[in-house]
Amino acid sequence: MAEWIVEKACAKINLALHVLGRRDDGYHELDSVVAFAGFGDELKLRQAKHTTLRVTGPFAAEVPQGPENIIFKAISVLRDVLKFELPGFEIILEKNLPVASGVGGGSADAAATLRAILRLTAHKLSENQIQSLATSLGADVPVCFAQRSCHMQGIGEIIRPLMISLPKAIVLVNPQKPCSTQAVFAKLALTKGQSHLREIDIENSPMWRNDLTGPACSVEPEIGQVLQMLAAEQMFSAVRMSGSGATCFGLVSNLAAASAAAARLSVRNPGWWVRATELC
Repeated sequence: MAEWIVEKACAKINLALHVLGRRDDGYHELDSVVAFAGFGDELKLRQAKHTTLRVTGPFAAEVPQGPENIIFKAISVLRDVLKFELPGFEIILEKNLPVASGVGGGSADAAATLRAILRLTAHKLSENQIQSLATSLGADVPVCFAQRSCHMQGIGEIIRPLMISLPKAIVLVNPQKPCSTQAVFAKLALTKGQSHLREIDIENSPMWRNDLTGPACSVEPEIGQVLQMLAAEQMFSAVRMSGSGATCFGLVSNLAAASAAAARLSVRNPGWWVRATELC
């Protein structure tokens, strides 16, 4: 029997997300500091006669297991790029991340699929091919394919290594309320061609922000409660929202402190999803 290939699909965290404006083509110009948590989904893949997908884990019920899943789209796009017939794959996705939560879950799953198949087929693609392929699947897929801390710009296609050190641990909190990216950007209400705020000063982390926080709180008011609860934990060096929400986070210097804070938050808010993990 074919051996399994295992790929982690780590949570993508926007430590900062500045919206610089909206382009004439309708896409928003972003400037973001991105890191990855040690926690996320897990994808197992092995060669099979036919391609099948089974989703397990705490959020499996919220994920489609049919052709509409982005994993199938990733396989189709990769087949077109490689220009040869791929075998079938048996795929098991352990869905540990909340859906529509601002931590790139679907994008991370697609990126993990690409990495797993390229490993299995021992096929090498150029950086430009990977960039084009990943971008066609979604704005967050290129950075999730790289899965390392970086400075991300454009609509997500410009990725540079991050040359500064980051805190070692993070507490992720989601109120278990999905937050529509489309609805959040609609609340931001930028017109085509409209510029917005200033670029990120990478060296000045106290000035980092997430420009989508206000719009997201308007779409899902419980995000504001999460941010207030995190801010009350004075050990955090920074408290913000990731992506378009609803996941928020607190940064801390070590995993032990993060775990203690997560335990307190879980007791006070049993309906919330809370995780302490390392920050990569």
